[in-house]
Amino acid sequence: MDRTALQLRTIAFNAKRCRLRHPGRKLDMCAAEATASLLQVEETFSACLARIDALILKPLLQAEPSDPKGKENFKLFLLLNDLFQALWNLTEENYRILKQKCSTSESFCIQDIYTVWKGDLFLSLYIRYFVTFANYVVVHGFEHATKSKSEAWKDHKAVLKQFLTDFTSETSMSLALYTVLHKPIRDHIEQYILLLTKLHEVLKEGSEKTVVTSAIKEYVKLQSFISQVLDEACFTKSLWKSLGYKFTDMLCVPERRLLEDSKNLPISASTNRSDRILLFDDVLVLIQGNSFQSFDLKLVWVDENCREKSAPGMYGLRIITPEETFFLFAKDPQMKAVWQWKLNQAVRQALNGKRDFPLWGKTGEGTEPPSCRFFTYVFRLEGKFKSASYEGEWHWGKPHGKGTLKWRDGRNHVGDFKEGLEHGFGICLVPRQSEDRYDCYKCHWYEGKMRGYGICEYGNDMVYKGYFKDNVRQGFGILEKFSAEHPFKYTGQWENDKKNGYGVWEDKDRGERYIGTWLDDHKHGQGIVVTQSGVCYQRTFHADKMVGSGILLLEDDSVYEGNFTEDLTFVGKGKLSFANGFILEGTFTNKSGQGLQMHGTLNTSNEQLDDRITKAQLGLEEFPVEKRWKGIYDQFLEFIHSGCKEETEESFTGFHIQTSKELRKSQEYLFCQRGTEDVSWKIEDILEDLVQHQGLESLQSYLEKALKSSLHPLGKLLKALAIAFQATYSGIGANRHLLTMAQEEVKYYAKKIWEFYQGLLHLALEQKGQLPAKCMDEDTSDQKACNVVLPLILPCFYPELFMLYMLYHEREDDLYCQGIMDLSLFPDIKLLEFLDVQKHLWPLKDLTLTTNQRQSLIKDKCFLSATECLQKLITTVDPREKLVILQKTYEEIESTVSRVVDKDYKLPMDDLLPLLMYVVSRAKIQHLGAEIHLIRDLMEPTNRGGLYDFLLTALESCYEHIRRIRLHQRENCHVTHSS
Repeated sequence: MDRTALQLRTIAFNAKRCRLRHPGRKLDMCAAEATASLLQVEETFSACLARIDALILKPLLQAEPSDPKGKENFKLFLLLNDLFQALWNLTEENYRILKQKCSTSESFCIQDIYTVWKGDLFLSLYIRYFVTFANYVVVHGFEHATKSKSEAWKDHKAVLKQFLTDFTSETSMSLALYTVLHKPIRDHIEQYILLLTKLHEVLKEGSEKTVVTSAIKEYVKLQSFISQVLDEACFTKSLWKSLGYKFTDMLCVPERRLLEDSKNLPISASTNRSDRILLFDDVLVLIQGNSFQSFDLKLVWVDENCREKSAPGMYGLRIITPEETFFLFAKDPQMKAVWQWKLNQAVRQALNGKRDFPLWGKTGEGTEPPSCRFFTYVFRLEGKFKSASYEGEWHWGKPHGKGTLKWRDGRNHVGDFKEGLEHGFGICLVPRQSEDRYDCYKCHWYEGKMRGYGICEYGNDMVYKGYFKDNVRQGFGILEKFSAEHPFKYTGQWENDKKNGYGVWEDKDRGERYIGTWLDDHKHGQGIVVTQSGVCYQRTFHADKMVGSGILLLEDDSVYEGNFTEDLTFVGKGKLSFANGFILEGTFTNKSGQGLQMHGTLNTSNEQLDDRITKAQLGLEEFPVEKRWKGIYDQFLEFIHSGCKEETEESFTGFHIQTSKELRKSQEYLFCQRGTEDVSWKIEDILEDLVQHQGLESLQSYLEKALKSSLHPLGKLLKALAIAFQATYSGIGANRHLLTMAQEEVKYYAKKIWEFYQGLLHLALEQKGQLPAKCMDEDTSDQKACNVVLPLILPCFYPELFMLYMLYHEREDDLYCQGIMDLSLFPDIKLLEFLDVQKHLWPLKDLTLTTNQRQSLIKDKCFLSATECLQKLITTVDPREKLVILQKTYEEIESTVSRVVDKDYKLPMDDLLPLLMYVVSRAKIQHLGAEIHLIRDLMEPTNRGGLYDFLLTALESCYEHIRRIRLHQRENCHVTHSS
């Protein structure tokens, strides 16, 4: 003790010297005295740990049991020993550091008290030790250890008993071991608290005192934690003694703690489903007779609002688990409150993956567990998800949010869930029974079933893009097979997973396209077949078979009306009208080896081409335009009627998405934070903008942006219609006999888009509490659609539509081109003379001569500005812009003439036509007939009878005159040759 006193005097002297040298620092004698006290405490504690290690742990480590249960417990004891050694090493290490500091002349400060500055390390190690100690207690570790039959244990027993008398007067060896391995350590923690408390009392207010205060609180918490851990361990140990071996073997694990028992705190389960209820720190167990049910606390929700009628004087809690819901009833509200609190705290701590510190603390840990969780669970009971593993988000006992379902048979579903069912976007893999391949559904789901737009990639090389309802294909959709064997593509209506209604089938092997109606996956009703060779026919079909008579349009402009076979052989009564006007009518037969035979009459009285035959238009009466593509319109109409909810937008209007990659991106767009460039296409912003852009100019600008965007509902609708249009009229479908069908379809698209715009605007005004404007009459609505919408959507359909116009007017345009070629041979003056243009209107001043150049031979110089203006006609697809170009051409002609005559000059029709014909001949516009008729068919109704109509009529007259020039020359040549 003299040595220790000397050390303390040295410490005090050094502390005083340091204070005199550094009067500004927060260092004083209290730190030195606390350090000296801590040194003495640690020295005593280290000596105690050394005795325990030598007399208790080493003998027990030498007594390794041979029975299975004993071996399991021995592993736990080894872990306990490791933690004991770690505690001892920590004590020894800090004792050495303190002793070294005390033997030097260094000054002392609060930082030297490592129980303060290394508090986290101390607390962590003590907690781990006592948790492991409690685990050993729960499995009756000390009882098994004292029953060891090893010689080392027997030899040491007498010495051990003498040592243990210092700690307990009990004769039980197991209780003595239990006491000696925890009581000295708990006493040591108490000494830490006393030492820190004394230090706290003498410190001045400041940061050091705050730190010491915090350390004291943590060590007090540790004391409470140890007491609770040991109480729970003894409580749990008693339970395993009281239960039968069957329950103990299945339920007893070292880490599990009993938190409450219905025998101690009475509570009962509904419908007499249990005799005893046990709340552990990880599971809730209901025991009934010789069986039990356990529920993982991570997937237990406690609802105090019991919805089941209970007996008078009973207070209930509703317990919700993934597959079962039951009720617990207590006899008084206080008992219910205790169970509710303990259940909630147990659930919360199980979700956190760790116990509170202390176990039932009041430092904010007492809040209720979250209702939304993330966990993995395997469904056991009968039902849709039986044997499936679900990993994902939960809400009140049901999958809710993002998650993944996996079945044992290989099925997978990844996506959104709502109240226990697939709801929202999801990807589902379904294995095919006979092949090692999968069907992959990337679709929107509603209450557990596919509903809305989706893409299905089947394992047999087929892909479906379209709408679903109740897990089957329903509405508009495209089914395509890409494999080399029998490739095809179907675009059209589906009902109950089968092709039903209007649709287009393209057989890529046969090189033909069917446009018509379907019934239960068969061609049924009226249909048009277009072939790659240009042959086109219309027939009635019944279960894929042609029935009755039909009309067959051949590539040489002949038309056959009657019955014919699938290989287009004439049979039975029929009439064959040739392009030259001859008609063959009678009965056709086709006998093997004899070729086609006919019995009837040939009428040669008509020798002129008949446009009604050569340009016959199909499908107009059979397929009313309002009944085509109804499946596309229905989805958008339903979207508007649903209130345009953003979460359903892609489900109803997703057909703009044509690849799986785009489908994934669209979902990311819906559920991510959008950038500023996308703000205007959020549904709430769309509806707001509609109200702000009702003026004509503002509306046109808004619609132009909306229709170009794949994020705006109207843009999505336009994309879907463009897909349907291309499926019908592009490629094989480019046949002149379908022109009128295509033309009226485009006009109807404009009408429907205008209607949907009106529907969106109506909804937007309703949501703002404003009264929508009175509905337009049908004529006004059609006019708006034609004036406002048609020019905006025409570019999407123009390539296919103009191709049909070119094919329809191919013969006339060929004659016109021949006329243009003939007229192009004329020099300017000769051509003006040939076209009967009055000489005083000739712009001779524009003919700039070079050396050795004669005026009469100059070409392409007169009316050059008007010619260049007219050539711009083919640079735009908008009929309005084409008419404006025509007007500017007229103005350029008039301006040139005014300059020639040196005064303002208004051209009369007699002067205009020859001049315009000159400009047309020099402009050399290909397919001018197609251009003129497209403008005529699609121009705004308000322009009929006005200046534009007049100019278009003039252009048409020029076209006809040029075409007939060549025709007249050909006829003259024919007459001369005959002579």
